[in-house]
Amino acid sequence: MKCRHCSAPLEHLFLDLGSMPPSNAYLSREDLARPERSYPLVISVCDRCWLVQTEDYAQADELFSPDYAYFSSTSTSWLAHAERYAATISRRLQLGSESLVIELASNDGYLLKNFVAAGIPCLGIEPTASTAAAAELLGIPVMREFFGEQLGRELAVAGKSADLIAGNNVYAHVPDINDFTRGLKAALKPGGTITLEFPHLMRLIEHTQFDTIYHEHFSYLSLYTVDRIFAAAGLRILDVEELSTHGGSLRVYGGHREDKRAASPAVAALLAEEARAGLQVLATYQHFHERAERVKNDLLDFLVAQKAEGKTVVAYGAAAKGNTLLNYAGVTADLLPFVCDAAASKQGKFMPGSHIPILPPAALYQQRIDYLLILPWNIAGEIRQQNARLADLGTRFVTAVPWLDIK
Repeated sequence: MKCRHCSAPLEHLFLDLGSMPPSNAYLSREDLARPERSYPLVISVCDRCWLVQTEDYAQADELFSPDYAYFSSTSTSWLAHAERYAATISRRLQLGSESLVIELASNDGYLLKNFVAAGIPCLGIEPTASTAAAAELLGIPVMREFFGEQLGRELAVAGKSADLIAGNNVYAHVPDINDFTRGLKAALKPGGTITLEFPHLMRLIEHTQFDTIYHEHFSYLSLYTVDRIFAAAGLRILDVEELSTHGGSLRVYGGHREDKRAASPAVAALLAEEARAGLQVLATYQHFHERAERVKNDLLDFLVAQKAEGKTVVAYGAAAKGNTLLNYAGVTADLLPFVCDAAASKQGKFMPGSHIPILPPAALYQQRIDYLLILPWNIAGEIRQQNARLADLGTRFVTAVPWLDIK
């Protein structure tokens, strides 16, 4: 395989998580009697452009099916994050009734509904029918398409060039990152702005966040690599912010190469920090697998010990990162009887691979729970707050990444 950005041969392994089903391929009871698709989850690093990437096994249309079960609006903290962004970017860019905002992977309308409320015209691009339908119920126009250069050009020809193109947690999800980036340029007005949010590779390595690796994430991105990808498409980075979301993310602001706005000093500062962290040094990537093994083993030791003592451990959050962790560790319902999730679209289904049943949160109060394993550790505070009554009943809260932590 060659690097999906610069086409250099991929010769260096970053992480091998074995074979797993797609992390959002939740199963019905009927599905349990059928063969389950799984694909190798092997991650390599390019020693030319330093793009960390999955090997190509699964196609995007297999991963993002019409009944895709991830709805962004399930998380109240994410909704608040989106609302703050919409207000801030509208002021920063002076968006109004004559502007156009395009969001790529607009999901269930969690973000664009804020622009609708403000009277700012918008358009969602969303290939999964289940989430697109939810957005349309909020009055958001949605194109049910995968985004790339061809669609970007079609939008421009149709007079739908954007003042703002937003992409939250989509840049890592595209199999052809060069085509997607050329699409950004094609659909952007002269003087327009792109904002992309994605988990920061530097934080993934620093905090052993291997569970954020799954088939839907084709790329794991540093600012250095995104700068190279932008430049190859005729774009440049104008600003960057570090965010706390998803365990440490970047929000990159981009524009056309010929955009006359000066780049923020934050860009050079973060590039220098990445260099100090060794993100362009091969040795940085070569011992990550050992750290992932430690997290896996610590979790297994904990679950086995609690079962031996007759304690009850269940999980909260049927998140993609939880599926990576549980499948890598080989955890099934004998160690973790069920997972609770607030998303109605997941309730009554089963976790891919592990086949652990997914129940509504009310199940947590129908028996004594000694430990609640929070799988989406990035919103652990929100989940602990929502389930504070469990603590009063004696339940302790557990996270496994970046190390086993019991509160």
